[in-house]
This record gives sequence, structure tokens and C-alpha cells, in this order.
Amino acid sequence: MAFHQIIQRVLLIGARLKFPPPPQPAGPPERLLPLIEALAPAHLMFDARALHYGHRYRSGFWAIYLLSAIAVLFAVLPLALGWDDRRHLLHPVVGLWAVAEVLVIGTVSTIYWLGHRRDWQGQWLHARTTAELIWYLPLVAPLLDFTRPEPSANWYMRVFDPGNHLRSKDDLEALCAKNEPLARTQLDGAWSDPAFISTYALWTVGVLEGQTHYHHRVAIRQHALLHRVHSVNIGLFGLTALGALLHLALHTVWLSVITTFFPALGASLHGALAQSEAYRLGTTSERLGVELQRAIGDIRATLDQQGASRNPTPIKGSIQAAIELILEEHQDWHMLVRPHHLPLA
Repeated sequence: MAFHQIIQRVLLIGARLKFPPPPQPAGPPERLLPLIEALAPAHLMFDARALHYGHRYRSGFWAIYLLSAIAVLFAVLPLALGWDDRRHLLHPVVGLWAVAEVLVIGTVSTIYWLGHRRDWQGQWLHARTTAELIWYLPLVAPLLDFTRPEPSANWYMRVFDPGNHLRSKDDLEALCAKNEPLARTQLDGAWSDPAFISTYALWTVGVLEGQTHYHHRVAIRQHALLHRVHSVNIGLFGLTALGALLHLALHTVWLSVITTFFPALGASLHGALAQSEAYRLGTTSERLGVELQRAIGDIRATLDQQGASRNPTPIKGSIQAAIELILEEHQDWHMLVRPHHLPLA
């Protein structure tokens, strides 16, 4: 488990998160199975890379914020413990606290330097975007018109408006070009096969239901995390205020530790939460869950109206609109995360 996951799990101790049950998975059409198998290795590779760099980036900024608060604690603890007094038994080693503080600051600087030099955030965004686009290629493939010559090898650029969606990367273009002969062969005459149309539509619904479940989980978790951190910060503020009031009557260095470290810890938690965009991720996932449910309803209604009709245009349109919704959401997520580089707190 990555460091940022451990911190969030600790923060959510005692929180009752009621997640909805996962939907039943739907099987893809047989025509698409060879294409799915051919794309699987590339998807697994980019997905593993996205997990690796995503954990590093998110663990990095959580560590930077929390270590900054610990550096403040190390700066004031020698005073609270009395080690700064020449008469104290441990006064000769009081410099160890300064060494510890410097080590913490050095760790923060190292994380910041490594994160920028190795571009953890950029690598994560690139790998996650590529993995997601590869994952949806089998959904997009039936929407292609293989009889018409196209200037781009990227399937997304050929189906969707390139001005409104994620643009191509060399990895994705190469993968599309490599697998286009297989897709063309497997999907030859597919839209004249009623069994394929029905299975393809129901499989798309299953994929969308999986995404809806995922976004419901994200919304519930992010809102719970936001509420818990706000509650902790209110508690830290209250203790700080109490310490300041007590300081009027009791002159003890430990009260100075409370009124110094607790605000620093609260600021660190708030900064890490703002960096993770917990509020906007939660609200966006809530909204997308509703929109995906509406898209699922549109596909089901179009499939029911399809009946014995041999015109595939309506069902194609409803599926294309649903995929377009997912792509727009991913682009919004990309634009949301991109400005948040590792901070030097």
C-alpha cells in the first residue's frame, strides 16, 4: 500500500463508507474478443506505469506537507523538553534535534527534486491517459468506418471531434495502426448482425455501469475524506485557541508547542487535501455518475426501439454519445490535475 493510501486510511478510521454493490459484468461480443486480447498487454503495461507514478506523485505531496509540520515540531521540542537549558542532563546532545530538523527539510527537498526531475506527475498523467484510451479502443472500434480513408491512424480522432477530446500520442497511434487490420477483419459485416448489435450495446451498458459504480465510490470516499480533515482541523484550531487562552495564566513551553505545531499540522492537512482536489473530484464524480446513468438509459431505450430495424445509426449514436461523455470527463480530470505540481511546502 502506498504512503498516501496509508495516510488516507488512517484519516478515515471509524468512517462508515457505504459503497453500492458492484454491477454484474457483461461479456463483450465474440467478434471483439481477439481485439481485446491483442490490446491487453499494452493496457496492462501503461496501467502498471500509471499506478507506479501515480503513487509516487500523490505520496510525494502528502509526505512534503506532513514532513513540513514535523520540521516545525522538531524545532520547538527541545524547548519543551528543556534540553536547551545548560543544566539539563541531555543539553550536550540538544543539537540532535537540529540535525533531525535538517534531515526532515532535506527529505522534503529530495522528494521535491526527484518528483520534478523524474516528472512523476507528467508520467502519471501520460500513462493513465494512454491506459484509459487503450481500454476503450474495443468500444470505439465498431464505430469506425473502415471503408473511408482517413488522415489519422488514431481511432478517437476519426470518430470524435478532435477539438473536444484528448489528442493522440505516438503510442496510441502506433497501437491503432497495428490493430486496424484485425479490427477490420473481425468487424466486417458486424452491423448487419442483430446478435452483434444487441451484445455490443449491452456490453457498452455494462462498461458504463462499471464506470458509474467507480465514480460513486470516488464521490463517497472524497466527501468522507473532506469531512474528516475539516473535522480534524476544527479540533486542532480549538486546541490551539485553548492553548493560547491557557497561556495567559500558565506560562509553560508545552503550550507553546501546542500553539505552534497544531496550526502547522492543520495547514499541512489542508494543503494536501487542496492538492488532491478532493472537493472537485467528489462533486465531479457525483455529477458524472448521474450523467452516465442517463447515457445508460438512452442506450437501453434506443436498443428497445431498434427491434427488427436494420438501421444501426440510432444505436451507434447513443453509444458514441456515451463514450464521448467518458472522454470529456477524462479530459476534465487531466486539466484539473495538470496545474498541481509537487509543492515545496
